[in-house]
Amino acid sequence: MIVVTGATGQLGRLVVEGLLEKVAPAEIVAAVRDPAKAAEFATRGVQVRRADYDDPASLAAAFAGADKVLLISSSTPGQRLAQHEAVIAAAREAGAGHLAYTSVLAADTTKLFVAPDHKATEEAIRASGLPFTFLRNGWYTENYAQTIAQALASGSFAGSAGDGKLGAVPRADFAAAAVEVLTGEGHEGRVYELAGDEPFGYADLAATITAVSGTPVTYQDLPAEQHRQLLVGAGLPEPVAAMLVDADRGIAEGELASTSGDLSRLIGRPTTSLTEAVTALVKG
Repeated sequence: MIVVTGATGQLGRLVVEGLLEKVAPAEIVAAVRDPAKAAEFATRGVQVRRADYDDPASLAAAFAGADKVLLISSSTPGQRLAQHEAVIAAAREAGAGHLAYTSVLAADTTKLFVAPDHKATEEAIRASGLPFTFLRNGWYTENYAQTIAQALASGSFAGSAGDGKLGAVPRADFAAAAVEVLTGEGHEGRVYELAGDEPFGYADLAATITAVSGTPVTYQDLPAEQHRQLLVGAGLPEPVAAMLVDADRGIAEGELASTSGDLSRLIGRPTTSLTEAVTALVKG
């Protein structure tokens, strides 16, 4: 039995959909905080079980009989590590034979703002003794949906990434990698650095938006502090602005790209191109 946590989230839904193409619905557990949101999966034969990262008892019940567990990382800053540790404990107590975890690129060395919780989670999983796979995901192109919409309205977008490049691809590519790890063989003990085959910079993104939409779009590169002030002035909370500026620093320093080729090897095809990804976002 394969348990997917966070199964009603944007990535989790794609993973469950991918699993449904490879295994019987009854072999899939959609572990979710609100089972009502997973009603569609239940009607298709998927087992839907309540699993709240903050309620260890619910995790124990949700993981009963689990052979494999996919821990999709929590999105709650400040609570993420404790939540992950609860999932790890529940998986171990359930006797799961494999725990896969969605981490971040180069979690053990990157300076990205979000990295410490991922690094600590990886360490906790290693210490648990559970056979593991770390899916170190890069950025999603969907992260730029609002940027693209704003650029189409104004003719430009700003950032502080310089000439840096990132290997962002759609969530569907990362979901396909998770499905392979959960249904394939030989992934235990592996650490996969997952990113697009062809890294791109923000100038490339602007050019692609222009080509796809027919609307001229340019990229304006700013010093980091000016970028932060611009974001705050646009109404973003300070912590969010700081995270976005840090992400651009990471892009500038090469922390959000990888030449590993792990993603395309896992999914058995080239990763989705920037043109395809932007087309999907422009056309909605």
